[in-house]
Amino acid sequence: MELTILILLIAGFYLLIKGADILVKGSSSLAKRFNVREIVIGLSLVAFGTSLPEAFVNIISSINNQNEIVFGNVIGSNIFNIAVILGISALISPIKVNKNTLFKEIPFSLFAAFILFLLVNDSLLLGFDRNGLSALDGLILIIFFVVFLAYVFKISKDKARHKFKVQLHSTPKTLVYIIMGFFALFIGAKLVVNNSTELARFLGVSEKLIALTIIAGGTSLPELAVSAVAVYKKEYALAVGNIIGSNIFNIFFVLGIGSLIRPAAYDPIFNIDMLVLTFFTLFLFFAILLHKDRKIHKIQSLFFLLGYAAYIAYLFYRK
Repeated sequence: MELTILILLIAGFYLLIKGADILVKGSSSLAKRFNVREIVIGLSLVAFGTSLPEAFVNIISSINNQNEIVFGNVIGSNIFNIAVILGISALISPIKVNKNTLFKEIPFSLFAAFILFLLVNDSLLLGFDRNGLSALDGLILIIFFVVFLAYVFKISKDKARHKFKVQLHSTPKTLVYIIMGFFALFIGAKLVVNNSTELARFLGVSEKLIALTIIAGGTSLPELAVSAVAVYKKEYALAVGNIIGSNIFNIFFVLGIGSLIRPAAYDPIFNIDMLVLTFFTLFLFFAILLHKDRKIHKIQSLFFLLGYAAYIAYLFYRK
């Protein structure tokens, strides 16, 4: 029984990753046919496309009213993105961070976490009986997401930014890519959510633990692949921008859409994980700011990885 669960879980993650890749190819080709600039396609679809697994997992979880997976997946993925993905990427090569990312995008990701904290802690801040995201909260998150998109389109006009190459496919092939991508993401998300729940029951642990660890790490594999390859190719802006953009996307869009589908109750225990996310993001900011070369070095990457290992140990202690 447990072997079947693991096989189906791995199959789900594979479909999520493959579906996101196929959908980005199809969407990029479609956007190219409508003469959308490659830089805009890159800055939006590369960062957001790698977060499609989180989006589909949360959509399925919202429909199923599995709130621990809804919040655990997003918060856990954002922690994994910074601590593990940037940690591993900086071990490959020191990562140069541009001024826009340091002073605009990283603070914006901190702002996203702060807004989420305010919206979910209704009993702590407003004295309500329950915590969670309402449909109104979801609308607020989506509005902030639109603001972020406006920022992306604004900086896309900067000619010094990275050039993205987009392959143009025939119209039938483009449509097949898009349809197959959505189908693979939907089936993959169903497999991940359903079998993660079964795994939690089998191991006798909470869904939030599975969501913060296995689901969060699995849905973040596209970000890991993109950032590691980008650093290897010395495309540092893409590597960091992919991570920070995905973190913003996860909070504003993924949680926003999920709470519009179904309001989600929030367990205050996640506040500790929110603090961990804030700590890693602040450390990233100051680690870059305090170095004249504005790079993430190996010493910082080791801190990220060891810090994440300590966090995982704490999660298993907490259960």
